[in-house]
Amino acid sequence: MLEEKISLDIKAALKARNAFLLSTLRLAQSVLKNKALKKRAAQVKAGGPAEDAALSDEEVVTALRTEVKKRKESAEAYEKGARPELAQKELEEAELLRAYLPKEADDAEVEQYVREVIHEIGADQKQFGKVMGLVMKKLAGRASGDHVQKAVKSALGI
Repeated sequence: MLEEKISLDIKAALKARNAFLLSTLRLAQSVLKNKALKKRAAQVKAGGPAEDAALSDEEVVTALRTEVKKRKESAEAYEKGARPELAQKELEEAELLRAYLPKEADDAEVEQYVREVIHEIGADQKQFGKVMGLVMKKLAGRASGDHVQKAVKSALGI
């Protein structure tokens, strides 16, 4: 499981005295713990058991992808604010977290899924959202929303 790998890497970073890796992974672990607590609270609210709610690997990947996106946005803000050293740190953290994500789908693969979905539902420009949702579900977190959006717009001629 991905969470276990992060925990093991935290232990290795502690032993290696790698402060940068340790702080980045601890932050990621904290985000995952908060997601698990929210999931547990939702289960309890829905009348389910009050046990710990473990995150699936898909949920972990989604959370890590969100963290990578936050780091990129922060880096852009730091660049605009003339703070290149902080922007570099954010980009390094994003790159470190990206190592825990599955390999991204390439352009050809994304376009293939878009064509398949459009062929299945006979979509037109008005069904952009439906096509986006189906393609994102088929790719299961292996492509960013921006990447898929460009391919869908291109295929639908928007």
